[in-house]
Amino acid sequence: MSRPVSEVMTAAVVTVDTQDTLDKVEEVMDSHHLTSVPVVDSKGVVFGVISACDLVRFHNMHKNLKSQRAWEMCTYKPLVVAPTASSVEVANMMVDKRIHHVLVVEDGRVTGIVSSLDLIERHLLKNGDR
Repeated sequence: MSRPVSEVMTAAVVTVDTQDTLDKVEEVMDSHHLTSVPVVDSKGVVFGVISACDLVRFHNMHKNLKSQRAWEMCTYKPLVVAPTASSVEVANMMVDKRIHHVLVVEDGRVTGIVSSLDLIERHLLKNGDR
């Protein structure tokens, strides 16, 4: 039986605010060694997610980057799951959507994030291959 994603996710989630600038988003991602970061509104409710690929794409498409805010750069309405979702179900969603991160959300607030590497690590530990 598949374990719930809450057992695989990273619970200490770093977020950025919808009004944060591009510089702030890049600073947060760089200082925490992140490849994606959830974007939340002033009440802490999930608005979107920004990945490193989104930033590269955004840099290539826009000239006046200093005035850009996180809400303009993020993927709006990202894929989210409940903490009780099965890790196998989440892995299948990630493969189907070709994404590397899924937000774990409860009552609109981020409670965790699960990456493809989290799932691979869990699989390796389960099978004693690590």
